Amino acid sequence: MTHVQTLSGAGPVDRWTAARHGLRREFRRLRLSLAAGVDTASPVTASLVATVMLSGFFILLPGVDLAVTQVFFDAERGFVAASDPALKALRASSTWVMGLVLMGLIVAAVRGVWTRRHEAKKALFLIAGLAMASGLIVNGLFKSSWGRARPIQIETFGGEAAFTRAWAITDQCASNCSFVSGEASSAAWIAAAAVVMTPQPWRAILIPTAFAYAAALSFNRLVFGGHFLSDIVLSWAITALVLCLLHRLMLHCPVAARRARRRRRARQGDPALA
Repeated sequence: MTHVQTLSGAGPVDRWTAARHGLRREFRRLRLSLAAGVDTASPVTASLVATVMLSGFFILLPGVDLAVTQVFFDAERGFVAASDPALKALRASSTWVMGLVLMGLIVAAVRGVWTRRHEAKKALFLIAGLAMASGLIVNGLFKSSWGRARPIQIETFGGEAAFTRAWAITDQCASNCSFVSGEASSAAWIAAAAVVMTPQPWRAILIPTAFAYAAALSFNRLVFGGHFLSDIVLSWAITALVLCLLHRLMLHCPVAARRARRRRRARQGDPALA
């Protein structure tokens, strides 16, 4: 009661002092969050290194893309697999699966506000990851700006455009181009959703299944002549990098910062942690 009365009777100076202390506390939390996010052995570093190494491989050996695509191309009939009913159904299924996963995440995010806040945070992280990785970066930036023609569009495979290696900005395609694969990015996101949201009893079954399905969706584009191998592999790498960065900022750093604050208070003899 005394504490409430003191607060209610606080003057402008006391309120300003409380606000100043609050700002200092938030800055300390931000500093701890940033410090917690710097880890050379983190998934962020691993995904960045993987992206750089894969990019270097396809830049130095551009013929790999042509050689792999050639396996699925017939000089007389073109990309025969593009008319396969099973493969067409597999591709069509991705829209429904991704829609169901996204709907489930929205429900988890809304429900978690009142019941399971940690589940809500994970769901919001995945929703933000889909918007950032597959939406803004892969489809909004790369596919719209890099201008790489799809395999079916280049001269080697019956088209008119010239082949260009991965990461080369060109004018061989006007829109919805080959680099990098949007469907592979969405497939990688589905696999990530399985890793993040699947409860422990089901992880051994659902996670391998999700990865197998995501891989099938991704490489389905290769046999259709819709993407080169580098488009698919680098799309996975870029999507993984974005998701790891978001996970670090949205989920890992706040938890690590809280733990760091608790350790600091324990060293200082905080009675609340005794």
